[in-house]
Amino acid sequence: MRQKIKKYFSRYYSECPKTGKIKFKIPHRMTKLLFPLIGLMSLLWFLTRIIPKPSRASYPCMKVAAPVASGFVVYLLGLLTSVFAFHKAKKYFQQSRYTIAVFFILFALVGAVWMTGSSDKPTYAYINKTAVEQPVNQPVGEAKGIFPGRVVWVYDPEATNENCTNKWGDAWFLPKNNNQDVIDKMFTDALLAMTGEKTEAEAWNAAFKFFNKNHEKGDVGFEEGEIIYIKINATSTWGGNYDTNNFSVKNNKNYGISETNPHLVLAILRQLVNVVGVPQEDIYIGDPMKHIYKHSYDLWSAEFPDVHYLDHSSNRVGREIAVKSSKKVIQYSDKGQVLREGDWNDATKGAPITDDALYSIYHNADYMINIPTLKGHKHAGITMFAKNHFGSHTRNDAKHLHNGLVAPEQDNPRRTGYGLYRVTVDLMGHEMLGGNTLFFLMDALYPSDYEIDKPDKFLMAPFNNDWMSSLFISQDMVAIESVGYDFLYTEFTEESVKSRGLEAYPQMEGTDDYLHQAADEKNWPEGIVYDPEGDGTKLTSLGVHEHWNNPVDKQYTRNLGVGDGIELYTIDNTQTSVEKENLQVAGDFDLFQNYPNPFNPSTNIQYELKSDTRIELSIFNTLGQKIRTLVNGHQLTGSYTVSWNGLLDTGAPAPSGVYIYQLIVESDKGYFTMSKEMLLLK
Repeated sequence: MRQKIKKYFSRYYSECPKTGKIKFKIPHRMTKLLFPLIGLMSLLWFLTRIIPKPSRASYPCMKVAAPVASGFVVYLLGLLTSVFAFHKAKKYFQQSRYTIAVFFILFALVGAVWMTGSSDKPTYAYINKTAVEQPVNQPVGEAKGIFPGRVVWVYDPEATNENCTNKWGDAWFLPKNNNQDVIDKMFTDALLAMTGEKTEAEAWNAAFKFFNKNHEKGDVGFEEGEIIYIKINATSTWGGNYDTNNFSVKNNKNYGISETNPHLVLAILRQLVNVVGVPQEDIYIGDPMKHIYKHSYDLWSAEFPDVHYLDHSSNRVGREIAVKSSKKVIQYSDKGQVLREGDWNDATKGAPITDDALYSIYHNADYMINIPTLKGHKHAGITMFAKNHFGSHTRNDAKHLHNGLVAPEQDNPRRTGYGLYRVTVDLMGHEMLGGNTLFFLMDALYPSDYEIDKPDKFLMAPFNNDWMSSLFISQDMVAIESVGYDFLYTEFTEESVKSRGLEAYPQMEGTDDYLHQAADEKNWPEGIVYDPEGDGTKLTSLGVHEHWNNPVDKQYTRNLGVGDGIELYTIDNTQTSVEKENLQVAGDFDLFQNYPNPFNPSTNIQYELKSDTRIELSIFNTLGQKIRTLVNGHQLTGSYTVSWNGLLDTGAPAPSGVYIYQLIVESDKGYFTMSKEMLLLK
């Protein structure tokens, strides 16, 4: 019956399989009869939904109702205008004032045309996959961690080989393309910064104690006999990509897909065994829905042969099969309203899905360390810690969870906007998944534009067309995913991917909807209560979410000292020791807001120097790329005004948009920067 109803009403709309746009096409003969009724209903629906909660304006149903409702208002005004004008014309005819009467007749006819006229433009329920302006420095939620909301970012280009081609025999995961000593140090630096401790042992102890206190285990560290599970992201080990005899990677089109870097995992193993003193046999590694490649197993087992290396279905060549539990421990909070059995092309088919079982390792682990790779995603927009648990349940694939994402079917983002059920919130909040994670470690050494693509070099600063060579760590799951989103959203735009043959999936509207909801229940959909254990205890805030101020400064509210949101703690190993000690803004110069702003075709930038110094004044686009250098050299004490005519260094005109101008000042105290935004409108 459902299919018959769907088939009947399908004559009144069409859906573009490429963009996800829904075009309504009411037959012309029905328009005049139905429009007043549909219009009135749309107006009442729009007002009753938007007035109590204005944020609902971004919902897909509201995007359909709004133009219909506004059309009805225009229709109603035209009708009233015509009635009024005809009434006046009749009055003046009776008074023999024919000139004025004719004027009102013409006025009435204009109103009638306005009332009955229609546009051929269709009504769309989906906004195209283009950049959506994000509110900056507006944190929501409750920050977590020893240092609440802290996300540590370690960047060192020496960790990766900039000449890596990722062709056969030269993949990103090979030892020759990873500097193990540098990666080891990057992780150590990150761990110390996350906890504020001075030694590795003290840092680990602080991390364990923080976790145990928050899980009502007391003020205790790691104890012998406890199980630690390292959850990796093994994306590409599907049939045909590996040798079934030894799991060595094959030379085909899928060679070198970006996933968790084995050298970062080795750095963790060295710390757990050699610093914390965890027995090897108490450590488990794997992505239970997949296999472990030979190159990863060989690297790890050479030093740690007694670790448990989990495999989806094999107990050969050092692997052991990940045991499936039959207990349905995760209860999806949509209660069958959204999630369905389906296939990759249609996620609406089949019976409702309400629960899942997890692998036994999730039941047995005392602590988990989740290590995803920073990537975009064709269905979710982005993939990090939450999405990495699509491989934690015991089904053969995750098709049944896709209706809880932005684009259930590839290139069909029909669940855009905000305030929709997001299955990733359930995964983040479940006590055996996000809730059992010691800390969140993100591999951004060789990230990618989407989940099954090869690594991509980043154009934005400070990477400047090199590998990202970074890792991130935090005790706040929402904060670290928010930071990862800002990097992906900035790098993979519709404009920046065109020449590179990449994808701009992070630009899908509503990609960060799950972060809004994970941070604050005020953003939950109407009728949804997130309770992934199904025990009647709803989730509280899982962390803090916000967007940085701009892609050049990358500052959050705690960095700026204006709020209780995210702190991005940056360790940039390309800086000199003087620069690292002098990251605060110096008091001997100032940079003022440009004028006019917005501007076209030119604007003035004023700055003041309180001592003789060398400076550089430059313009950056929102990707963090330097597009124009205005001043570069030594200047004397005083006030200066420099004009920018809207041209790039190449001489080409800059397109309309937001730009950042940055002043770098060199003094005997070090190097200091100050930046501001401006808007070019043409």
